[in-house]
Amino acid sequence: MINKLFLGATAAALLATAPGVTYNTLWGDTHLESAVVALEPGFAQTPPEPWAEADPADSLYRLGREAINRGDFRRAARLFAEISEKYPRSEYAPDAPYWRSFALYRVGGEEDLREALKTLDAQQRRFPRATTIADGRELAIRIRGVLARQGDVESAEAVTRAASQPCDRNDEDNEIRAAAMNALLQMDAESALPIIRQVLQKRDGCSVELREKAVFLLSQKESSETETLLIDVLHNDPARSVREKAVFWLGQVHSDKAAGALEEIVTSSPDMELREKAIHALHEQESPRADALLRHLAESAQTPARVREKAIFWIGQRESRDNAEFLRSLFAKTSDEDSRKKILFSLSQMDGFGNDRWLLGIALDQSNSSEVRGHALWTAGEAGIPGSELVTVYDRLSDQEVKEKLIWVMSESRDRAATDKLIEIAQKDPNREMRKKALFWLGQKNDPRVRQILIDILNKP
Repeated sequence: MINKLFLGATAAALLATAPGVTYNTLWGDTHLESAVVALEPGFAQTPPEPWAEADPADSLYRLGREAINRGDFRRAARLFAEISEKYPRSEYAPDAPYWRSFALYRVGGEEDLREALKTLDAQQRRFPRATTIADGRELAIRIRGVLARQGDVESAEAVTRAASQPCDRNDEDNEIRAAAMNALLQMDAESALPIIRQVLQKRDGCSVELREKAVFLLSQKESSETETLLIDVLHNDPARSVREKAVFWLGQVHSDKAAGALEEIVTSSPDMELREKAIHALHEQESPRADALLRHLAESAQTPARVREKAIFWIGQRESRDNAEFLRSLFAKTSDEDSRKKILFSLSQMDGFGNDRWLLGIALDQSNSSEVRGHALWTAGEAGIPGSELVTVYDRLSDQEVKEKLIWVMSESRDRAATDKLIEIAQKDPNREMRKKALFWLGQKNDPRVRQILIDILNKP
């Protein structure tokens, strides 16, 4: 279960760099990974802290930086231009053109964008060693992509040429080509596809990162060719990281052909890590065929342990009564301790269906090992069982190891009843070790009653 709150900070990053893009645009139909990749601009967005207090342009730089940080981009553009005009030998002068261009890009008008490009060109000529030179190249591609979408032919040609450059093991150039492909895709997906296909046909080591980005960009265009190209990458790309990206995005393609390709990987690939990625991709497909395969992998003794554990985990991430009943029955049929613990945890991730009380039942069943019973108590706590119910279990246990685990689980509960029980154990339990354990975990709680008990114990004669 992916926490969508994670997207918040990343979404803010895009909103700070892409004119006209809204949060709703992003979250609409995309999955987390697509959003994160799309949101990560490769160029600098925040001017660094001022570093030359005695410099004549220091105050202008501070004002310009402040203007960018509060979103007053028109004022920021004027202030950074003033640094270039009045103080060409300032320590801030080499990077001032970049920050002026960035501010103009954020303003977003056509004339502003063209002026930003001119300013970046001037920086390349006058300050080729400026710290923001590489950022400027990528920003220029982004700006030309925006202009191309507005119908500027020269910008479209520039972006296309940048995307088609041969690989020369230069990381900066790879970033530029990736930005160019991204701009092409936003401008015209049909124009971008031949270039993406060309990149994916490369097999050299220096284009691995570029091929990874090409796989992502390809996944954003749904067509029969997208599916075919992803499967080709899966079978033929020499780099595992590129194949893994293809596996992930095939999980977003809901077709029998994609499911078949993933099934082949998950059942026969010698690469265990790739198999694990394929398990997640099958889970993402949300199809009866994928669900049936996940269950088969979870219960088959022929499934490698790592793959089996992943299948059990992802079954637990889809809440349904059928999945809960399947996992419970699988627990009864499984003898391997590690697998049993994975099943218990997976059940704890499903809200409802009586899983919390079922987990308590496993903890009380003395036919299970102490380790499994203790793990069942912890997972019952993870499932949200009330502390008042945990309290009733303690006096029914005889195994010291299981009791220790329950003391810890009760200490994690916010129920007053659980704290009361810990206090009772600390004061009255006949087992000295249990009293010590309860005292230790009580010491982690911010409860005035607990502080007084500890003081009383310390003051005992």
